[in-house]
Amino acid sequence: MEKSLKRIGIMSTGGDCSGLNSVINRLVYSGLSRGHKMFGILDGTDGLSMPKPEIIELNYKTIPPEYMRLSGSFLKNGNPNALNYRTDKTGQFQKNMKAAILKLKLDAIILIGGNGSLSLANTHASDYSSIQLVCIPKTIDMDIPETDITLGFSTAVNELVKYADQLLLTARSHHRWFIVQTMGRDSGFLCLHSGLAAGARAILIPESKWKLPKLMEHIKKEPLDYGLIFVAEGCTIRGRSGKVSDIIERDFTKAGISCRAVFPEHLQRVGDTVATDRIVSAEFAVCALDAIENNETMVMVTKKQGIIKTISLQNVVVSGIIVEDPNIKGFFMSNEYVSEKDPLLKVAKDLKIFI
Repeated sequence: MEKSLKRIGIMSTGGDCSGLNSVINRLVYSGLSRGHKMFGILDGTDGLSMPKPEIIELNYKTIPPEYMRLSGSFLKNGNPNALNYRTDKTGQFQKNMKAAILKLKLDAIILIGGNGSLSLANTHASDYSSIQLVCIPKTIDMDIPETDITLGFSTAVNELVKYADQLLLTARSHHRWFIVQTMGRDSGFLCLHSGLAAGARAILIPESKWKLPKLMEHIKKEPLDYGLIFVAEGCTIRGRSGKVSDIIERDFTKAGISCRAVFPEHLQRVGDTVATDRIVSAEFAVCALDAIENNETMVMVTKKQGIIKTISLQNVVVSGIIVEDPNIKGFFMSNEYVSEKDPLLKVAKDLKIFI
């Protein structure tokens, strides 16, 4: 039976990360080799909801292999807080989306997004009722349920470790502790993995019930008078306001512990895409195109226990913990958190890391 050739659109949405150009390249190369026509939708769902969405036909020269290492998205992500959706009072966002999808005459869309984007797609599944929708999970936070890896996570960890490696040199010179605040929203995966790889002596994540006095006591007993403390941005200290790293710095300074709070911020979202993310890009791209050819829709590509497959987007959402999006009032998304059974927690404790 001859397979049906399709018009396939690709869009990246939400927060930036490395690996996006890699997966776009792999999708284009694999899609064209199968005979499909590949198109890029600029500015994600924001772009798709504009009266005249920008779309470009993709070929082998549009995004060549040397682009795979570059951070950012060739297609541009649009506003990471879904600006058009967040400010829409009349439902025009949905109307424009549906109209654009019909006007573009696409058979399928591959959405490369984080948990907010995927939850939004699931909530408004009817917007995609006229086409197939296949999602690829990407986020440096790795907070998407039902997958052991997300595109961009490995590169973000690598960038944080490179940053921390340099801090350790000046930490030693000045007998100082550096408090490194990582991204990750209210999940601790990025902080845990990067902190362990960087040799941090304390790793503070929202999922752990750590206390500031206990942290200070631990640092005072450390055999060296310098080192790294990693803290996730989602951590809070009861009764205190402000950035948690700044709070720790102030209390440590009062106690006579030399320290500085540092914020890598968007350096975590950049950097040459590491090999692990490039391999995942290829795996996710091939699986996504297989799903389209198998006439699947409203699914997400996942990698669990080494197996690449698709899973219902609805199942992804309901298997996580539902929380309100901090940027979109009244919109709820599905989150994944570090489990108390995560084997890395045991490894950290065995290394006498405060966690």
